[in-house]
Amino acid sequence: MDLIYTVSIWLLPILVAITFHEAAHGYVARFLGDDTASRLGRVSVNPFRHIDPFGTIILPGFLLLARSPFLFGYAKPVPVNFRALRSPRIGMVLVAAAGPAMNIALAIVAALSFHLIAYLPATVAQWAGLNLKNALIINVVLAVFNLFPLPPLDGGRIAVGLLPNVLAKHLARLEPYGMIILIGLLLLLPLLGSQIGLDLNFVSHLVSISTDAIIETILRLTGNI
Repeated sequence: MDLIYTVSIWLLPILVAITFHEAAHGYVARFLGDDTASRLGRVSVNPFRHIDPFGTIILPGFLLLARSPFLFGYAKPVPVNFRALRSPRIGMVLVAAAGPAMNIALAIVAALSFHLIAYLPATVAQWAGLNLKNALIINVVLAVFNLFPLPPLDGGRIAVGLLPNVLAKHLARLEPYGMIILIGLLLLLPLLGSQIGLDLNFVSHLVSISTDAIIETILRLTGNI
């Protein structure tokens, strides 16, 4: 019963966060001239169109069972033909930024919704409060993590669009290896550090510090602290 309750307070916030994140990419791409995602049905709030069995379910579940200090996962990336955008370079920046921006918006909505919990029946209030708390945390973590400046993460695409051509080309070349580099930074480097007595978990620390600062700001702006 405890497992079912735990799943019920995490599953909905996770599905909403990744679904709206990916749909935002597709919607902005369509608005800016590329209908690739729209034609493939990816401009949708149906979570099953965005879930990647390994990245969304198996990998985070494995890390959770392994008591990893940092949970990592991903959805199926929304296909975007950047050359079809009316202004390819700035369009790439806007399409990439749409996902994290949507997550911050969802976090703000969750924080504002805390004020409605008092009007709910006691039997529902705790469950709703935990869902909203998890929604706030998940959306901010997802936004911060995706802004890490490494392709194919959104932050990497934003950096490629904003940097001078010389630097942008070098960074763009890392995209095929981006996920391998990321796994190395998040899992292998901290593991190596633990073997030699050094704390090399700097990516997790950076995400944690940034996440805490943003959550505190949102809570202050929405009148919760």
